[in-house]
Amino acid sequence: MVWEDSPSHVCRGGDKRALAFCCPPVKPCPIIYALEDANLSSQDYIAKKEEFGKKTKLGQGEGTCFGSLVWCCKPSKPCPLRDMVMRRINMSSDEYMELKKQLSEELVGVSESSQEEVKALADAFDIPEEEANTVLKECGNDLRMAAKILKMKSLESGK
Repeated sequence: MVWEDSPSHVCRGGDKRALAFCCPPVKPCPIIYALEDANLSSQDYIAKKEEFGKKTKLGQGEGTCFGSLVWCCKPSKPCPLRDMVMRRINMSSDEYMELKKQLSEELVGVSESSQEEVKALADAFDIPEEEANTVLKECGNDLRMAAKILKMKSLESGK
């Protein structure tokens, strides 16, 4: 897959980069916190995604929940409506994920590990901050995934 370190969906604990896979903010859900973390208003978020859709194939999607692939989730989540549109416009999963990565970067920029996240991991797993930073980077700055990996390492080492 093109975006190998893509985050989990926001509704599954993914970081703000996963806004590329979110619906419009039409109901109370974790997107509210991701938007705050990205310093985006709901209106700016909608405008940026719609503008991205106008200049890419993600703007297509008649028949999907919100009428555009910019609002669709990751290919790892089954969705016959998204998949039908992708087949109709001859879009591969790789192309879809490459465009979603570009969309994410337009929404939130290229993320770097925050010192807060590194310190939290280091404290939680009693490891040096340098090690926490390395694991976090290897996980594409997905804090949830980094915590899972560190938990596995601690179980293996018997800590």
